[in-house]
Amino acid sequence: MNHQLTITVHPELYAICRLGAGDAVPAWAAGEQFVTISRTKGELSIVCEDSKVPHEAHAERKRRLMQVEGTLAFSLTGILAAIAAPLAEAQVSIFAVSTYDTDYLLVSEGELEKAISALEAAGHVVRRKNQEQSLKCSTYEETEC
Repeated sequence: MNHQLTITVHPELYAICRLGAGDAVPAWAAGEQFVTISRTKGELSIVCEDSKVPHEAHAERKRRLMQVEGTLAFSLTGILAAIAAPLAEAQVSIFAVSTYDTDYLLVSEGELEKAISALEAAGHVVRRKNQEQSLKCSTYEETEC
C-alpha cells in the first residue's frame, strides 16, 4: 500500500531520556507540548522538550519532532513503514512514537534536512510549523494550525 502523507516538523528541540525502571516520573517531564512516557521492567523512557531536561540526565538530545497529520484509523497498515523506509534508505536514524490518534518520529537536528528531502522524494508533503503556531495551537483541528 502506498501512502502519501502530510508530515509536520515542529520547531522545538526534544530529548529522548532514559531513567531507571523504578524511578518516579520527574516533574520536568510535564509540559504543554509533546510529552510521552513509557515504562517497562527495564527502563523509564521520556520524550519531552530538550530545554526541560536537566543537563545531567541520560538523554539523546537535539531531536526534531515530525508528526503525521490527521487522525489515523487503527485499521490502516503501513503508515510507519511508508515513512521509515525512505528514511532508512537515506541513512536517517529515527525514534518512532505512536499515540491513539497518530504517529510521530524524532530525528536528530543535524539530519533534519536529509530527512525532509527523503520524505519529499518519497511523495510525502512536509511542512514546517513555526514557533508562533506551536505556542498558539494545541491541536491540528484548529483551521489556522
